[in-house]
Amino acid sequence: MTPWIISIPLAYLLGSIPFGYVLVKIFRKQDIRATGSGNIGATNVARSGAKGLAIATLLLDLGKAFAAVRIAQHIAPASYDLAVAAAVAAILGHCFPVWLGFHGGKGVASALGVFLALTPASALATLAVFVVVFALSRYVSLASIIAAASFPLFAFHFVPYRTPIVIAGFLFIPLLIIVKHHQNIRRLLAGTENRFGARKVAA
Repeated sequence: MTPWIISIPLAYLLGSIPFGYVLVKIFRKQDIRATGSGNIGATNVARSGAKGLAIATLLLDLGKAFAAVRIAQHIAPASYDLAVAAAVAAILGHCFPVWLGFHGGKGVASALGVFLALTPASALATLAVFVVVFALSRYVSLASIIAAASFPLFAFHFVPYRTPIVIAGFLFIPLLIIVKHHQNIRRLLAGTENRFGARKVAA
């Protein structure tokens, strides 16, 4: 039980570090939550005009989640269940960080981080889906939603484990990402979602 007591809270705390918020606050003296969509993730940081900070946010959000799972794997190398549980905790930390009143990001970059740590082949396949959908549509949200939905298909193909925790984790993380995009889904259906890089034209 000790590895679980150590790994799960640590994974949540790592995941809850709001890098987008911190970087924009330090380097631009702004609250990213007051800009654009109000999200603390890399896409909104990029839309604020801080492309360098957006790249840093993307890499750090990915890295913190990857590290959370790798630490759990180091503490208990034989427990894939613990690694998956740590992945869920890291994503929950990112989406609901204690430091920002439990209002965080949508978990896309962090999800890629945990996927890379848990099943690299599935992560790369999921990333490929994201890239294709984004290239065709220029919608980050649509690419994120479809890529998240595709992850369980790849994971259950490449990962031989079928414990309740593994199954639940592989389904829960994509579902949480999709739910966190509920406003984007409404805008996509209404045809009002912004394409990445598109400039709004004043009426």
